[in-house]
Amino acid sequence: MSAKKVIVVTGASDGIGAAAARRLHADGHTVVVAGRSPEKTRAVSAELGVDGYVADFTRLDDVARLAADLTAAYPRIDVLANNAGGMFGPHTKTVDGFEKTFQINHLAPFLLTQLLLDTLLASRAAVIQTSSTVRFTKQIDLADLDHDRHFDAVHAYGAAKLENILFTTELHRRYHAQGISAASFYPGNVVTNFGIEATSPVIRLVRRVAANPIARRVLFSTAEQGADQLVWLAEGTPGTEWESGAYYYKRRASQPRNPQALDTTLARGLWERSRELLADRLPTR
Repeated sequence: MSAKKVIVVTGASDGIGAAAARRLHADGHTVVVAGRSPEKTRAVSAELGVDGYVADFTRLDDVARLAADLTAAYPRIDVLANNAGGMFGPHTKTVDGFEKTFQINHLAPFLLTQLLLDTLLASRAAVIQTSSTVRFTKQIDLADLDHDRHFDAVHAYGAAKLENILFTTELHRRYHAQGISAASFYPGNVVTNFGIEATSPVIRLVRRVAANPIARRVLFSTAEQGADQLVWLAEGTPGTEWESGAYYYKRRASQPRNPQALDTTLARGLWERSRELLADRLPTR
């Protein structure tokens, strides 16, 4: 294992994030947890005896405050684990005017990373994105990232997880030469409460299957199993244990089974469009 690190984990109040925070803390790292639920986040923070920050990613003001608090408290951040996410429905706009799934899964972590970029560069940090399988994700439309023309909860979630991979690719391209490493990963079919608000028939079917104890053991992973790759990437050394810019599944670099994930033009376009949407919140770079 490499030297002890300062590791920020978002979405750490439950599920994969909480499981990863526990393991990383047990391994001796300085873990910082951030989550949406005040009660759950404080419970994990108190359990581990670590700093905890409450930030609701449906509110970009919360993201900006989290970035400011982290910048003030931690002059060095070795790993930023952008793990917060979920599937939601029906089509809902946040107070910032963006579709909820898009904002929580992509736009908010994009903003957090941008606002922490100076610290991350100075720390030669790793940025890790919790993605998913994107095999069946439909075409991403950069002119309709909010899915205003047609909304489906499963498609919106798949698009956001594909955006996580594209963000990783472009972050690597733009900043790896300056010291930042980036990776995305698919944690497997983990049963958590991430889709509890979704009303999609597909998600209802998945939850019915997951309720069967035998099917759950055979088809699904636990939060602890899903956190394994996050922990492995966070503790590993880029260029040795893993390669920057890559997408991982079961600790192996994999090729996402969706051609859009390999589209470097789409990755650049998503980056530029995301910055346009957040222009009033971002420093000039």
